[in-house]
Amino acid sequence: MTTPTLTEPPARRGSDYAGLSRRVAEAGLLARRPGGYAVRIALTLGGFLAGWAVLIAVGDSWAQLLVAVGMAVATTQVAFLGHDAGHRQMFRRRGHSEAAGLIAGNLAVGTSYGWWVDKHNRHHANPNHEDEDPDVGAGALVWTYEQAAATRGFGRWLAARQAWFFFPMLLLEGLWLHVASVRALAGREPGGRWTTPIRHRAVEALLLGAHAVGYLGLLFAVMSPGKALLFVAVHQGLWGLYMGCAFAPNHKGMPMPSADDDLDFLRKQVLTSRNVRGGRFVDVALGALNYQIEHHLFPNMPRANLRRARPIVRAYCAEQGIAYAETGLVESYRQAMAHLHEVGRALRER
Repeated sequence: MTTPTLTEPPARRGSDYAGLSRRVAEAGLLARRPGGYAVRIALTLGGFLAGWAVLIAVGDSWAQLLVAVGMAVATTQVAFLGHDAGHRQMFRRRGHSEAAGLIAGNLAVGTSYGWWVDKHNRHHANPNHEDEDPDVGAGALVWTYEQAAATRGFGRWLAARQAWFFFPMLLLEGLWLHVASVRALAGREPGGRWTTPIRHRAVEALLLGAHAVGYLGLLFAVMSPGKALLFVAVHQGLWGLYMGCAFAPNHKGMPMPSADDDLDFLRKQVLTSRNVRGGRFVDVALGALNYQIEHHLFPNMPRANLRRARPIVRAYCAEQGIAYAETGLVESYRQAMAHLHEVGRALRER
């Protein structure tokens, strides 16, 4: 597969997305699927609660480490529900979507729904844009040569070898999400303004506190302190790893537009995204985020419709001469790691 470039034909740009949107709408793929989501929610939350019931039944045993593995999977699946709620894929009414997001995010998973929605909306508006997308801003990892050149000290050493450390670092992703959520809810600028716009700040703080008390209280009530802490390490580490592995194939290693690139909405979303093949198992494992191109073009499309939208979008992109990137799961990781390795190349050669 050839990685698409940003030099795409500009003809008829004003009407290109409208034409695709009409085809998708005529196929009925933008309609909500409340019945399907009711089943999905019941099964996902049922599995999540069943996991906690198993934990109580197992008691103070080293077998809890296996329960922690299962709970990492269940927690990620609940987080995918929060993602769908944030895009209003489930319900037409904003209040219903927010309630589902707060329950899935703050109460069940322990992350701020409002903070995540603000961050994720900025990503969707300008995917893979170094200056606008918070997911590719300079941090523990660097995504551009300019970011790599700006590193110093240990950060520079890490940037030179970041491809090797990517998956181990994902074990800390869960911890980072918890810390970032608390900071977003509590953070103020010097002038007194909140650093992150969050609609239901007090409710989110209450639910986040309830999650922390319930989570830690249950673990320490059922297990000895040592086993409880090991459960937390395994559960949170594998949850972060799973989340990172679900999101990494989507944009990493794809073109990164700058302010100089004149891209319309259709091309901006398609050229910076990558789909992942793999069938129904991959669909479930990745929360249908493997249809990243379709998701970015129609973020409020119900998850179950993304598979059906794929052939329509793919055919339309072929008509317009727009490169449509799709690969297998392992190859998607290889491409992402190759990008990270290439970005750090200059630092390794010094």
